[in-house]
Amino acid sequence: MSQGVLGTNVIAQIGILVHDIEATSKAYAEFFGMEPPKWSWTDGVDVAKTEYHGEPSEARAKLAFFNMGSLQLELIEPDHHPSTWREYLDAHGEGPHHIAFVVNGMKTVVQVLEKRGMNVIQKGEYTGGRYAYIDTLDDMKVIFELLEND
Repeated sequence: MSQGVLGTNVIAQIGILVHDIEATSKAYAEFFGMEPPKWSWTDGVDVAKTEYHGEPSEARAKLAFFNMGSLQLELIEPDHHPSTWREYLDAHGEGPHHIAFVVNGMKTVVQVLEKRGMNVIQKGEYTGGRYAYIDTLDDMKVIFELLEND
């Protein structure tokens, strides 16, 4: 059976935007009977090479990760620099931002999606890989994040 456009149909992560990562982490941890994860800042543009709508961006965010079996829950508290996180949080409030998929051959997958009119909103690097948020809102009703690990 084909794995479709992305080469996978396995959701790896759900990203949720929040105003207060510490309070929200505590709420999730208490609800699920877990320890709250430590949050960390994303790297700056010099390391992450963050681009938002094709332009370098100083945007950073606090991230906290809950490993929930086969799925990871990511809490995201953005700073005030322009980013997909800040734009979406300001427009829609707290809540779901994206679903993420681990892909192989990020450049090729991005090219295929762009031919479908699904363009990169934001991209960058992280220790051990890279990410790209894709504007899939019109067709899929949620942003897709592509993750490629080295």
